[in-house]
Amino acid sequence: MPTLPFYQVDAFASKTFEGNQACVMPLDAFLPDEMLLAIAAENNVAETAYIVPAGDGVWKLRWFTPAVEVPLCGHATLASAHVLFAHGGFTGEAIAFDTVKSGRLIVRRLADGRLEMDFPSALVQPTPVTDEITAALGARPVEAWGGMFYAARFETADEVRSLAPDHRALKTLGAAGGDWARGNFGCFALGGDGADATSRFFAPGSGIDEDPATGSWHTMLARILAENFARPEARCYQAFPGRGAWIDVRLEGDRVKLTGTAVTVIEGIFKL
Repeated sequence: MPTLPFYQVDAFASKTFEGNQACVMPLDAFLPDEMLLAIAAENNVAETAYIVPAGDGVWKLRWFTPAVEVPLCGHATLASAHVLFAHGGFTGEAIAFDTVKSGRLIVRRLADGRLEMDFPSALVQPTPVTDEITAALGARPVEAWGGMFYAARFETADEVRSLAPDHRALKTLGAAGGDWARGNFGCFALGGDGADATSRFFAPGSGIDEDPATGSWHTMLARILAENFARPEARCYQAFPGRGAWIDVRLEGDRVKLTGTAVTVIEGIFKL
């Protein structure tokens, strides 16, 4: 029976049961797409990352939710770098991941043990707050931006924490950014329990009602905070009920640095 190495990691977490779950599966070569999707559906976490060595500290990287392949995933990239540093014997300072739709992503191990990811920053523009989106979210944002996702700002962190959206309705709505934007909503407020910004991320358009820790969303949030609220560096908290994740962001031109930690929860084999 063919077997594959398997790791489950809590990313943007300092201990088990925090952050966001990702499965990381090192491969010699990518399997057929239908098999990659079937494995991700079996794993049934927000994302499964597949990494294939490309030589000299470089790996090819793809991400799948249980429903679709996605063009960018921060927490599963962090998890992949963690696996290579912690379990793969990689001793260099930085790992390069080559991706089809997001280019080369660099993850560095800092002196304090945290991992810093260098990602493209998502362009944003103001977008209307519609009655349909207000009804689907269950509360009216004070303003919104469109880009990779629909980003909605609320007045207080408590409003964000108390959101109980209609996921079925959200799935059909979103910004004018194609299928990736449709049905994917970041909701945030400034401040909240030591954070510069508190957010939640609802992604029924990608097959996930709510994501516990979302690096790709924070590439967009970083630009919003820098360009609209004079916060080029920010300590952000993603307030998924029962878990929570801290993600530090720093906007540098057309790139954003995302910093966090990760822990391995499960190590084993996947039997095909």
